[in-house]
Amino acid sequence: MASLNSLHFDILKEIGNIGAGNALTALAKLLGKKVDMKVPAVNLVEFKDIADFLGGPEQRVIGILIQIKGDLNGIMMFLLKDDSAFYLIKAIMMDLAPEEVSDGFSELELSALKEIGNILASSYLGSLAELMHLNIVPSVPFLAIDMANAVLSVPAIEFGKVADRALFIESVFISEMNDISGYFLLIPDLPSFERILSALGVG
Repeated sequence: MASLNSLHFDILKEIGNIGAGNALTALAKLLGKKVDMKVPAVNLVEFKDIADFLGGPEQRVIGILIQIKGDLNGIMMFLLKDDSAFYLIKAIMMDLAPEEVSDGFSELELSALKEIGNILASSYLGSLAELMHLNIVPSVPFLAIDMANAVLSVPAIEFGKVADRALFIESVFISEMNDISGYFLLIPDLPSFERILSALGVG
């Protein structure tokens, strides 16, 4: 990834925009109401710096991780801070949601967050598969709640062997209640990254 030129990065930014737009559509269906989105901020970020984008290494986050198989191999994570996770649960579960962010989440709420993250990340991956005419198979989702550094240690250890940067997309979804900041982290292995560029005609 260190040898990317401006054309490659423009392509990756467009992938980020398209994927986030597809996730927006999925979120609007989940909420049953209109949801807008600010233009996603798409960056290639070194693993060691990702936590800073989330508010620092000790910022508590909820991470939903999906492994990617098929024509592409790698992982995707959907990350939320506590407040955004709270507002998302509140919008979907209404009276069953916690009263305050500090109340924490029940097993039912965590299960709902896992499924929400799964739907949004799978929608994102689905748009990439359609765009690139590739078969992408997502795994069952895994959920973790911890400090940002701890949650991000899994992809850093797994993929730090083949790449030192990941595609990091910050998406701010604007609803009637509150803005919800969600972060998509796409980490393909090196052969898959080359396959993405080749499928888009820039490999």
